[in-house]
Amino acid sequence: MTDATDRGAAPEPAARSGGASDLYRAVWRWHFYAGLLILPFLITLSISGAIYLFRDEVDTWVHADFLQVSPAEEQRLAPSEIIAAALAAQPGTAVKYTDPLADDLSTEITVKPETGGSMAVYVDQYSGKVLEVRPDRSTFSWTVRYLHSFRFFGATPRMVIEIVAGWAILLVLTGIYLWWPRGQRGGVVSVRGTPARRVFWRDLHAVTGLFAGGFILFLAITGLPWSSVWGAKVNEWANGSNFGYPSGLRIAVPMSEEHLDHVAPTSWSLEQARIPETAPPEAGMPSIGVDAAVGVFEELGLHRGYAVALPVTPTGVFSGSVYPDDLSRQRVVHLDQYSGEPLLDMTYAEYGPLGRALEWGINTHMGQTYGVANQVVMLLACLGIVLLAVSAAVMWWKRRPSGSLGVPPLPSDRRVFIGLFVLLGIGGALFPLTGLSLLAMIALDLIWQWSTNRRREAPVA
Repeated sequence: MTDATDRGAAPEPAARSGGASDLYRAVWRWHFYAGLLILPFLITLSISGAIYLFRDEVDTWVHADFLQVSPAEEQRLAPSEIIAAALAAQPGTAVKYTDPLADDLSTEITVKPETGGSMAVYVDQYSGKVLEVRPDRSTFSWTVRYLHSFRFFGATPRMVIEIVAGWAILLVLTGIYLWWPRGQRGGVVSVRGTPARRVFWRDLHAVTGLFAGGFILFLAITGLPWSSVWGAKVNEWANGSNFGYPSGLRIAVPMSEEHLDHVAPTSWSLEQARIPETAPPEAGMPSIGVDAAVGVFEELGLHRGYAVALPVTPTGVFSGSVYPDDLSRQRVVHLDQYSGEPLLDMTYAEYGPLGRALEWGINTHMGQTYGVANQVVMLLACLGIVLLAVSAAVMWWKRRPSGSLGVPPLPSDRRVFIGLFVLLGIGGALFPLTGLSLLAMIALDLIWQWSTNRRREAPVA
């Protein structure tokens, strides 16, 4: 893909005269605007995404003082003892028990204090020693994740995700048109010249875009589920009235108003899934307790690293959930807190076709589906996007006229914009926030043209 070519700074060749030249200029102009708008965001998303791909490795290194422990399996404490140790260090109500992914990692207990936000308490499950008390989801990887999704800045800035994703798709499609060979001998799959010449940066941008474009499309589309408008609507459409329970799987038990994502990390398609309620207990009937509940989850074969949301009301349930790299091992199990019987046991195989496709895309986007190979390929894609942005900036700087923004020239026949705007309108309808930003850019472009023409027509004093 390219914002500018050597042909953009010199007269157009005869082969690109007339209508073809006008269309090229129109596409080039909007490719330039797309890059101008989102390249800074793409750099931020690429760097934070590249770091998050290796979140487990980075967290274990950065937080080794409280995440790593020395295994002593014969001395492992019961979950209730681990929770008691956590509550002694951080008073409040225990709301979640997270099983360590490996024997040499600590156990995390989430505690809700009487005031303030939830706290994460890390306990050595062999000695009962509390290793760390800190705000929930405040580790390095959670911080990077919130920066990557813009959730760190609140709900409104998260809308930027949808805008960037829509413009990234536009950037790739217009870039493919600009890259398409039109008789040139170089700059298609090879890079000409040296870094001192603009043609080098043009070719580097075009060739990098050729190979990275598919990954940009994939990352943009699979990143959209996290957007606050498009993602929420697709979630609702994909999963029906109960946001995630496949047809025929729900059991005839009362459903609470609590959502799964409020009590434990979950897959995207189940973020709004409601949690069942335990039937009101008979007088004096005790809860089975967390030790028995964890025992049931382990008998059912939940993958290591599962989280158990603890009941905090008489009608609450023990909710076990796990989302490992292996999609087939995703699972959510809700237990009656008095009988220990499963009220719901759902696996990835029981999601609908759209739900499975979306989860595969999200899992692969996060570098989980295919192990280290997935991480490396996504890392190379992130580096490719950064290289695209850098080469675009250098190329623009080298072709930019002194004292001007260097916006690509308007086509001589403005009618070519009609078809382009129709295509942009279709994209805007599919991605509403991107569509609104498109309208804003069109208005700014018209203002730019009007002010430029006024300056040209102004009499010289």
